[in-house]
This record gives sequence, structure tokens and C-alpha cells, in this order.
Amino acid sequence: MKNILIVDDSALMRRVLCDIIESDKRFHVQDRAVNGLDALNLLSRKTYDAVVLDVNMPQMNGLELLKELQKRNISAKVIMASTDTKDGAKITLDALDMGALDFIHKPDNTTECRSDAFKEKLLHILGTVAEMNPPTLSAGTRPVTRFGSKAGNLDGMMAAVNAMQTMPKPERNIPTLPPGKAVYESGSQIVALASSTGGPKALQAVIPKLPANMKVPMVIVQHMPAGFTASLAERLDSLSQVSVKEAREGDVLTPGTVYVAMGGKHLNVQTSAGKYTIHYTDEPPREGVKPCANYMYESLKDSKFDRIVCVVLTGMGADGTQGIKNLKQRKKIHVIVQEASTCAVYGMPKSAVNAGLADQVVPLEQIAQEIITNVGVK
Repeated sequence: MKNILIVDDSALMRRVLCDIIESDKRFHVQDRAVNGLDALNLLSRKTYDAVVLDVNMPQMNGLELLKELQKRNISAKVIMASTDTKDGAKITLDALDMGALDFIHKPDNTTECRSDAFKEKLLHILGTVAEMNPPTLSAGTRPVTRFGSKAGNLDGMMAAVNAMQTMPKPERNIPTLPPGKAVYESGSQIVALASSTGGPKALQAVIPKLPANMKVPMVIVQHMPAGFTASLAERLDSLSQVSVKEAREGDVLTPGTVYVAMGGKHLNVQTSAGKYTIHYTDEPPREGVKPCANYMYESLKDSKFDRIVCVVLTGMGADGTQGIKNLKQRKKIHVIVQEASTCAVYGMPKSAVNAGLADQVVPLEQIAQEIITNVGVK
């Protein structure tokens, strides 16, 4: 049985969360804390399999607790309970940066919190996080595992990419990388990336390393609810040389731009008047998620792209695998998968590897390099 700590200043919310968690025989609420200070005292003395942490609390709020845990080197597997407001979304991203492993949208009233939908979501996340180990990300370089492909002669370009990775945060309109030879030299391409648990932090290790003159567009499905993806895109854009935006209906895909799927809808790439555009659909969740990467990959089957570079990052479940399988039947693809030890959750990448889809298995810190190796710069 997994021991859980609940941290919330509302006695009623603590009761509701406790009832939900203890309705599942896998979990036991070992302790409840009324604020971050109370939780810090408990976490200094005890170890829990997971912590459900509120954001807004007196004396010490959720973010202040995470900072203090980092400062004191106290390990805790934290799920943030967040609102879906714009401010709440930014705070959630801050929390993920500071070590929280996942988050759940906490409704404003206890009636909604008692709903089956919230209960199922909380127990699903709790079950995953309770089994997780916090990811250990190394700044060092580890070898890339390749399957059935050769990188070719890329010394000049990759030296430039490696140099770029050590540069400080770029300013807008800085000089871009010189044109270089990519693995795939002809035809049109797109990068299609899927990520889930641990994804927001992983994306911050990938997207800011892409050069402004990246030769192709990129589309991203990150499992997040409505209200959070706009803040994620804004944060990535502020850190990156490439332009990053939350994809809007009808957006025309342009090289050097990264499009993040809107939460709560399924992103598809369509051809319209000879251009590639974003189109959203409202089918039910698939693989338990919405947006679902399988829809994104499958929408590219009928595109005129000569090659699709598929990237699968950290995340629970198997989203992306079936979509890539179906895409492979119609298109030439190259699949880059995040290496296990750098994943917060080795679920989606493992599924792709086990299905025999991976062309490369790459540590997180080298994902951007391998993307540019494959698609090149202008």
C-alpha cells in the first residue's frame, strides 16, 4: 500500500481528497498538512510515495515548499493541484520546473471534486507518480543508439550545433546557424513530437536548443488540459530562437515555427490550397488523453510531406505508438525516442521501442541535436 501526504489549507478539500484516495485499496493517506510549513516538517522526517500539494496556502505556499525542498535536498514525488486560470497555469509550469512530477486541475468546488471524472484522473496520476523515481538528467554526453541508419558526414554542422548548445539564452534576431547538410537532403519534412508526464520540463531541454533557421515546421502534442498549453507555448517561446505558439485553427505551418496543440482538442495537420494548416477535431479522448498524439500522426498520412521525423518524449501510457505505426504504412518516417534513464516516465518511449518503431534512442540532452541532424537548417 502506497503512503500519501495531502497538503491543503481547506479542511473540506482535505477530506474530499482523502475520501477519493482511500477509496482505492492501493493507497493510504498517512498524513495531512494544512500548509507548506506543516508539510516541510513532515517531509523532513518522513518519506511518502506521493504528495498531493495545493498551490495557494498561508504561511508557506506550494511553490515556496518546492523551493525549500530543493534547498534542503529533500526528495518528494509531488503532484500539484492547480486551477485552470492563466495565472494558475504559469504557477503550474513553475512547479514542474521546480521538481513537481505532474499536476491535476482541481475544480473550484467540492461537488465537482467528487465527480467520477476528477476521481479517476486523480487516482490514475497518483498511481503513476507513486511508482516513479524522479528523473536523473545528466548534463554530460552519452552515446546515441541508432537502428539501421547512418548519420553521414555532419562534422561541420554538428560542431556548430554543439557550440550552440553551450551558448547562453539567445536574444531575438541573433545570428543563426550556417546552412548544413542534413541526413535527409531532399524533399519536404515536418517534425511531429509527442510528450506527456515530465514533458513540459523535457520540452524546455529540447526546444530552446533548436536554431531559428530550422528548415521545417514542428508540431507538438503535450498532454495538458485546456488553459495550460498557451502558457506552455509562451514560456517556450520566451526561451527559444525558434518561434513557439499555441496552434490555432487555420494556422499555416511555416519553417522554424513550433506549434503546440491546444489542450482539450485533437490537433490534425491538413492540406488546404497547397498549404499545410492546423485543424482541430473534437472526438472523445483516445488513450485516455485529449489532445492525443495518435490523431496528429495519423493526420499526416495523407500529407505531401516526403518524410516525417517523429519524436517521442517522456510520458505515461502508449500514446503515439499506434499513430506512428499507421503513419509508417503510408509515409517515410524517422523515429527518435527519448532514452529511458532521462525520462520522468518511461511509458510512451518504451511503447515505441517495444513496437520496433525507434530508429534512434537518444538521451534528452541530445534530442535537439538529432532533430537538426535529420531536418537541417536553411
